Formats: sequence, C-alpha cells, structure tokens
Amino acid sequence: MIPRMLSITGVNEWCDGVMRPVNDYLAGEEPLEIRIGDIPVSVTMRTPGHEEDLALGFLITEGLIAGPADIVSVKHQPKQANRVHVELTAATEFDPRASQRNFYAVSSCGVCGKASIDAVRLRTIRPADAVCTIDPEVLCALPERLSAAQPVFSRTGGLHAAGLFSLNGELLVLREDIGRHNAVDKVVGWAVRRDLLPLAHSLLLVSGRGSFEIVQKTLAAGIPVLACVSAPSDLAVKLAREFGMTLIGFLRGRRFVIYSGAARLASTHL
Repeated sequence: MIPRMLSITGVNEWCDGVMRPVNDYLAGEEPLEIRIGDIPVSVTMRTPGHEEDLALGFLITEGLIAGPADIVSVKHQPKQANRVHVELTAATEFDPRASQRNFYAVSSCGVCGKASIDAVRLRTIRPADAVCTIDPEVLCALPERLSAAQPVFSRTGGLHAAGLFSLNGELLVLREDIGRHNAVDKVVGWAVRRDLLPLAHSLLLVSGRGSFEIVQKTLAAGIPVLACVSAPSDLAVKLAREFGMTLIGFLRGRRFVIYSGAARLASTHL
C-alpha cells in the first residue's frame, strides 16, 4: 500500500450504550500542485499515490493537452511530495491566460464553475464509439469486483473508486481517492502512460454518483460506457445523451437504470 494513503488515530466508539477507546483508520488527504513548466495550473486535494498519473489524467480530461504526444516528461520529486512538474513539447500550444477558469479543485466537488455543455463542444470531444456492446450480466458483476479491489476503502470507508474494465468484465486498473474526479483522472493517467487512449473498448465504473465532470472526463478518455453505483445528475444525463455515451446509474445487485445509450446493452428490449 502507498505510504500516506491512510493514517491511524485514536477515537471513542459508542456502541449499544457502551463507549470505548479504539484505533481508527483515516483516508489520507493532501494538496497536489500541478505545474506545466514553472506555471502552476491546478491545486487539487487528493489522496497521496499515483501523482504522475493524476497530473496526466487531469491535463487530458480538462482539455489542457491533446494527448501523450504533447508530453516530454512528468516528474513527481520525493522532496516535493505535493508538486508534479509536466514538461510539454516546444510545438505544444499552452497559454495559461487563455484558460477559462482557475483550476482550484476540492475533494467534495472537483473543479467547480464548469461552463455548460457548450464548453465541452468547443473542445471537439468526439462522440463515444457506437459499435461496442456490453452484456447486462457482466455489468451486474462489476460492483462486487470493484469493492473487492479497494484496499484502502475496506479500512477507512472514506474513499471513492474508479475502475476501468474490459467489455467482458476484466478489471484493468482501479484507483482510489478522496475525490471522485481524482480517481477517474488517475485511471486516465494510467492509460496515457501506456498509450491506450482512446479507451473505446472499455467501460468505467465509479463508486459514487455520476456528475457532469465525471461524464466529461470519461468522454475525454474515449470511454463509451460509464456505470455508477449511485444516481447521475440531470446535466450529466444531458451531456451523455448528446455525445452518445451509455450512462448507467444505481448499479446494485441485479438492477440498474439506463439513462442514455441503451442500444449498447446486449439483449435489451424496449
């Protein structure tokens, strides 16, 4: 397990009328500054671990770079535990003054103040792959697989998870973070390092709700299917429908709700 992902502290537990001192695990939370060259572009509160993947995923999913070809290097130096430096190629156009908003993220809401769907259109994100299909029985098995692969959540109960799966249900990578958006960025960064984008033959499962920003980041990675354990927001549903994504909510047991892209579900009858 990565150091600083969790800590232990003394607490008092009340149970059935009896109070006793016990030790409890807490999920780690620290700021991370992402820099392009010497220019700071984001500070996000995150759970320590996979910092370079988080930075790469953030830059891709927020549209600050087009892809891995723009990157010369990404370095997380041990003596600067809360800073990642990214160097871009000389040909890459990056103007920090042109950024539409300050990249200050908090663990509860991600990067707030996002413009409407029009801003996503301007990034020329392509519609999701329309060819792939997913078996509903495969979907139903994924939450249990996600939960079984969450080592820090099992101790703290305080982290979100994002799991990238193949369309046949194989877990490709899982990342945990106190911020749901960070967990997704860490997954995308993992894929960037392996030159796997776009992830057109995969699906993403997140342990919480499906927000606008989660749909946006999933689309930016080229993932056609997003499944959520909880509910999506109305703006997330609108975005998924406009870009042809399959968006699934309330994936629990043998029930789920298809908000968009039902045609990708094998043997689905409407």
